[in-house]
Amino acid sequence: MNTFKLFNESMYFSTKYKKYFPIYDHLFSSYIDKKITFVEIGIENGGSLHMWRKFFGPKARIIGIDLNPECKLFEKDGFEIFIGNQSEPDFWREFFNKVGKVDIILDDGGHTNDQQIITTTSCVPFINDAGLMVIEDTHASYMQEFSNPSKYSFINFSKKIIDDINYTYPSLKNFNYSLNKYIYSIEYFESLVAFKIDKKKCTINERVNNQKYTHNHVDYRYGDNQNINFLKGKFQFFKKYAFIKIMYKKILFVLKILKNKSTVKKYKKFFT
Repeated sequence: MNTFKLFNESMYFSTKYKKYFPIYDHLFSSYIDKKITFVEIGIENGGSLHMWRKFFGPKARIIGIDLNPECKLFEKDGFEIFIGNQSEPDFWREFFNKVGKVDIILDDGGHTNDQQIITTTSCVPFINDAGLMVIEDTHASYMQEFSNPSKYSFINFSKKIIDDINYTYPSLKNFNYSLNKYIYSIEYFESLVAFKIDKKKCTINERVNNQKYTHNHVDYRYGDNQNINFLKGKFQFFKKYAFIKIMYKKILFVLKILKNKSTVKKYKKFFT
């Protein structure tokens, strides 16, 4: 199913960026002919609603959200239409109380930082497992008319979510506000970010081994550092003494930190 073809066939006007259509096909094709609830924020002239209906098929529940009360007229075409402000958490509470959980939310709304961030934080907990939260037009995070670039742009918020996901690894810190109980993966495209939702996959990353025979080889991940390998290879017998074992680990830890810092000059240029 080709979204660009359906876009051109829609009976009502719509505006999209051309590069979005292959992304739609990539992200949404697995939901075709499934009993899903799809929500689009920012429906304006209604052209995309008809595109989505044809794309997903008759089993899909298509819901549109807009600030303009005149968009209610699309209810005559069989769509559910909600009028409200996406940057207001109260709107979202009322919306999900009426609609229940959904499978895909596509945000093509106002593109401001508060609209995109409040929409994401308000909606993610109400998306079913194996669902998607997709934010369009994230180029707004780089544009002055949207008060960007800013430390608190949507794109910087999404980068924080990368850290948030990684903090499910044992012993790492936590954020005061976290979505890592819901988001397990993020996919980035030009001007579009897709958050993949699945609570069953948002678990602690436990370390396991296969309980097979071991040769007890020295770990050579820091193989180019002779000091570390010397300690690991020659003084492991000290580890049977509790105090010395603690000191051994601390010294090894410090040497690793110093080693990592000394290598920064090799790759620092890639951050500019």
